[in-house]
Amino acid sequence: MYEAQIRQPLVEGNKTIADVSNDICRPIENKPTKLWWLGFTVSFFFLMIMVLSLGWTTWEGIGTWGVNKTVMWGWDITNFVFWVGIGHAGTLISAILLLFRQKWRMSINRSAEAMTIFAVLCAAQFPLFHMGRVWLGYWPLPLPNAFGSLWVNFNSPLLWDVFAISTYLSVSLLFWYLGLIPDIATVRDRAKSKATKFWYGFFSMGWNGSARTWHRYEIVALILAGVSTPLVLSVHTIVSMDFATSVIPGWHTTIFPPYFVAGAIFSGFGMVLTLLIIVRKVLNLEEYITIGHLEAMAKVVMLTGSLVGVAYLTEFFIAAYSGVVYEQYAFLNRAFGKYWWAYWTMMSCNLLAPQVFWFKWSRTTPWFLFVMSIIVNIGMWFERFVIIVTSLHRDYLTSSWAMYSATITEVGIFLGTMGLFFTCFFLFSKFLPVVNMAEVKSIIKSRE
Repeated sequence: MYEAQIRQPLVEGNKTIADVSNDICRPIENKPTKLWWLGFTVSFFFLMIMVLSLGWTTWEGIGTWGVNKTVMWGWDITNFVFWVGIGHAGTLISAILLLFRQKWRMSINRSAEAMTIFAVLCAAQFPLFHMGRVWLGYWPLPLPNAFGSLWVNFNSPLLWDVFAISTYLSVSLLFWYLGLIPDIATVRDRAKSKATKFWYGFFSMGWNGSARTWHRYEIVALILAGVSTPLVLSVHTIVSMDFATSVIPGWHTTIFPPYFVAGAIFSGFGMVLTLLIIVRKVLNLEEYITIGHLEAMAKVVMLTGSLVGVAYLTEFFIAAYSGVVYEQYAFLNRAFGKYWWAYWTMMSCNLLAPQVFWFKWSRTTPWFLFVMSIIVNIGMWFERFVIIVTSLHRDYLTSSWAMYSATITEVGIFLGTMGLFFTCFFLFSKFLPVVNMAEVKSIIKSRE
């Protein structure tokens, strides 16, 4: 069959269908490598730091954090918004690119979906601990007649985040698991020990690979993709409305929903790049996660980074055009006030740095992409910090002005969420296929 040579092949090395199974199942069937053990040990160490930090917070209260009466949201909500944003790329790659029949997603969607779930798990704990009394965390839930009258505690806008993120997590988990079923069945069929065969057989849910099974699988995948697509837009829109519905200068703006969604996709793709560059090297998957895949993701990062940059400049224009002195001061204070270093770090990492991707060399050099992906994520964290802290620390009344700095406990919790995220990812890479075998085989089949 004739193939146009305009585009690079999605799978390199003239792989056969048998080669795909052997290469992707090898990390599962063999013992973990030294690199895997090193990464897992470091991640688990940071996870233990989070456990200690959260234990200390629960014991002593949120007085162990640097928050005060003026800056009531600090690193906790900054980290919450950051991790929710990270989780967006997975659903975007899986759902939206599936609906548009983009085949370059097939080698990277599995890792991206897993990243979504782990990022949402990291995010979910921050609102819970932010409330203070974790053991009473069920109080804000809309439990009818549980505490005297109907919906008695249904009065916090943050509860909409709970609904949105719970829905997002449920659908993402279902989508991820559905895509795993054919690959789990492959691992089941290759398993040599009885225990391995039993557990993989249990989670494969009786998959037999018949035409009827594949037909139903594809229908359900498309339905879930259609359901997930609006969720990508809605979840971060709801998170942004926590800010936009207030009257605080710097928050009270209608640009937040699309601005937050673009930023979420930007940071999510940055984290996907970070993970996949590590995965393709550690697990020897360079022929499946190719330079072409990395280049496509770099283009998305460049596009969304430019959109975020336009949003930054639009905010300044809106403030200047409004004629509201408080709004104008809020943005001038962001750029030239006490937290100027955070603002210019954000601008450098999010607006200026991605512009290097106009050059092909920068999009096709793995080590440079890795460095840039880390810069992107640093920039997006600073964006959340700037939006939250610099808007709060200067109130309408000068008597309420206050500075905020994080304590060692907050730093420990944040580093610990990184540990939780990477611990989960390392375990995932050991026990489950990090590349979607079934979809990659369809590429090879269409090529033959």
